[in-house]
Amino acid sequence: MRRADLHADAIAQFSRWLEEAFRAGVIEPNAMSLATAWKDGRPLVRTVLLKGVDSRGFVFYTNLESRKARQLAENPNASLLFPWLTLERQVIVTGPVSRLSTIEAVKYFAIRPRDSQISAWASPQSSKISSRKFLEIEWESMKRKFGEGKVPLPPFWGGYRVAPETVEFWQGGQNRLHDRFEYTRQSNGSWTIDRLAP
Repeated sequence: MRRADLHADAIAQFSRWLEEAFRAGVIEPNAMSLATAWKDGRPLVRTVLLKGVDSRGFVFYTNLESRKARQLAENPNASLLFPWLTLERQVIVTGPVSRLSTIEAVKYFAIRPRDSQISAWASPQSSKISSRKFLEIEWESMKRKFGEGKVPLPPFWGGYRVAPETVEFWQGGQNRLHDRFEYTRQSNGSWTIDRLAP
């Protein structure tokens, strides 16, 4: 991978690689590891799905009472990792995180599959529960509650945007001579690009 091959804009370069991952048949190419931390620095990582990306950043949705949401309330910074292993590629994003507006959350929630909408109501995400049966009973209860009508946005469900400060593109190479380029956002919105040693 050469510097001359890279787009000047990190989001445009990411979109190019994401499209190539889709075309290559990578399983869940929009799956990303999301690392957050408590105020005291204790980290936690899990996999979520990217649901949108533009010049403002990378978007995901979740239960606003979940462990990740509680961590982001204490420490509104995160790192994302897109592990496209079959392409010997990965992308690492770092930056501050902000809540999406309720309007944005409503728009996305409306296009989710109905059963997923019901699951959002049924699951007290990250809470300790007695058994799987508890979840199944809650899901059936919510299904009856909403019947055939519209499933509204739960008040405890929404989205977040990671505004990228850095975006690193990693391409595997022979003899561990991998190519790594890190984009750093400048105050005027432009990006500087540096090559990193593997």
